[in-house]
Amino acid sequence: MLLLLAEYLQQFYKGFAVFQYLTLRGILGVLTALVLSLCFGPWMIRTLQNRQIGQSVRNDGPQSHLSKSGTPTMGGALILSSIGVSTLLWADLSNRYVWTVLLVTLLFGAIGWVDDYRKVIEKNSRGLPSRWKYFWQSVFGLGAAIFLYMTAATPVETTLILPMLKDHSIALGAGFIVLTYFVIVGSSNAVNLTDGLDGLAIMPTVMVGGGLGIFCYLSGNVKFAEYLLIPYVPGAGELIVFCGALIGAGLGFLWFNTYPAQVFMGDVGALALGAALGTIAVIVRQEIVLFIMGGVFVMETLSVVIQVASFKLTGRRVFRMAPIHHHFELKGWPEPRVIVRFWIITVILVLVGLATLKLR
Repeated sequence: MLLLLAEYLQQFYKGFAVFQYLTLRGILGVLTALVLSLCFGPWMIRTLQNRQIGQSVRNDGPQSHLSKSGTPTMGGALILSSIGVSTLLWADLSNRYVWTVLLVTLLFGAIGWVDDYRKVIEKNSRGLPSRWKYFWQSVFGLGAAIFLYMTAATPVETTLILPMLKDHSIALGAGFIVLTYFVIVGSSNAVNLTDGLDGLAIMPTVMVGGGLGIFCYLSGNVKFAEYLLIPYVPGAGELIVFCGALIGAGLGFLWFNTYPAQVFMGDVGALALGAALGTIAVIVRQEIVLFIMGGVFVMETLSVVIQVASFKLTGRRVFRMAPIHHHFELKGWPEPRVIVRFWIITVILVLVGLATLKLR
């Protein structure tokens, strides 16, 4: 929106041309979303408290979590609002990738909002039934996958890239739709499973989003893409604005979500942010890199799968409790220790993912 204004004002003062630079608009996206989150965060927390929109806590979980009962939830709406406003202000709104990621984020956020609403407002402990949640995730995930497939302008946009193997890639054809569906829906649920401790999910999301933002910028620049031997995806660079907004909104939310949390993001935030990361990774053809950088999300998901499979097959549990962050809590780790160590792991994995840029 402001990009169009800057383009108009260029005829009066050439200095406005500076807003054409993606790096500047990416930074402005960070700062705008950060300021919005910090300014409106206290108001949202008060509103949630006044409406008694509080978190319910499982009785069979760590006893330290019982004190969190009643803490305002659905704070993810603050993140999504900040991302949306910042992106609309600073991104090129003629870019199809910007609208794709933004719509996927908001639609998955809507699924989470309905789930949270039924849990905390209607006092329905089941929330949105799993089959309906998965149904709508599938509808929106498939919709995004089909759109990206149908609008692909070059073969590389539907090719699976293997990091560190510069001469090897796999042409997916219509299989791209299947892969994209699993990446978007899988990453959405993975972030949701990770969101169980104060700040545990949002900081890795910010770090992975930052890493993907670098890939967006490089993939959207033909010279950088050619030099680094990564896919050149015209228009993907504009997603650095969205990634910047995600970083700013996430850090602003962390201000209130850090231990001990004043507010939780709820499914409205977790489902949406996970879907956003998956969609961005698909667009820049870095699904495997997302798997690496989001290793904490993968670990949390696998711990649930292993726990359920083991209990159904043998009647025994592998972990004291799943997802795995609760396992470490029940082993005696203080909550802040679990959180910070998972953050450290994410820092390392994001660096490994970025290292694949040169290891080809």
